[in-house]
Amino acid sequence: MKKEENSPKKMESLTDAHRAFGLLKPQHPLVSLINGSYTQVDETKIPHYHVLGFYKIAYKPKLTGKLRYGQSYYDFDEGGLLFAAPGQLVGSPDNDVSACSEYTLLIHPDFFLGYDLARTIKQYGFFSYSTRETLHLSEEEKETIFSIFKMIEKELSSRIDDFSQDVVISQIELLLNYANRFYKRQFITRKAVNHNLLQKLEELLDHYFDQESSLSQGLPSVGYLADHLNLSPSYLSDMLRSLIGQNAQQYIHDKLIEKAKEKLSTTDLSVSEVAYALGFEHSQSFSKLFKSKTNLSPLAFRRSFN
Repeated sequence: MKKEENSPKKMESLTDAHRAFGLLKPQHPLVSLINGSYTQVDETKIPHYHVLGFYKIAYKPKLTGKLRYGQSYYDFDEGGLLFAAPGQLVGSPDNDVSACSEYTLLIHPDFFLGYDLARTIKQYGFFSYSTRETLHLSEEEKETIFSIFKMIEKELSSRIDDFSQDVVISQIELLLNYANRFYKRQFITRKAVNHNLLQKLEELLDHYFDQESSLSQGLPSVGYLADHLNLSPSYLSDMLRSLIGQNAQQYIHDKLIEKAKEKLSTTDLSVSEVAYALGFEHSQSFSKLFKSKTNLSPLAFRRSFN
């Protein structure tokens, strides 16, 4: 019985979500905006864990915004935006991210069918961020986001016509583009903290290779690094892109080439042995990556160095 209580509840439709919130059925089956300022949500009915069948964008007024890498840090304490995509597990036993939202926008993927946003929405990486990587908003940014929520709310409560979906789609795109801009700002204002993360990342990779973890675990993955920094892979990649113009995978590749050059120039290991020491299963894969990065084969690099 206890296992069933702790198992995540699946919310396939917006109607499921409204029922869980203790609300009436949504006016539109594929898109709904819940205004928490005058809509009473029954928090006792919301499951601690639930899996979404739709996109969710929610503004919460009070957030701590902790990045769990040894210290707390956040830009603003006025509140922030949370993003979740279909298939994601949402919630926690002590901090339910569904409750107490001022605005909650729910969008079923089918609402985007026939529009470019059905494809381009996957390019907004913040839908894959964890809840501790919330977009914290300044008061001015909050006003901008709220104005878009209000436009969507007004459109959804108006008479539905041939243009309604086009208008709401445009408003959602506007909301996502502003969120993208504000996240870029957040990376900039967190620059000092992110540089600390970059240093930790470099130390983590150095330790990985120095301890020869690659011999038993293979190549270091983005997921491995993100887990050890308590970040989501998407947030880590976007943070690195803002700092050094590379995503996490490109950063790992550069580190691999750096270590390969070191081994090729200071040891007598064969190319295959170097590849194996770095975690490659096949030396051909190593040689291909090395040449793509240096325009030289590993053997040619060794000869040129010598």
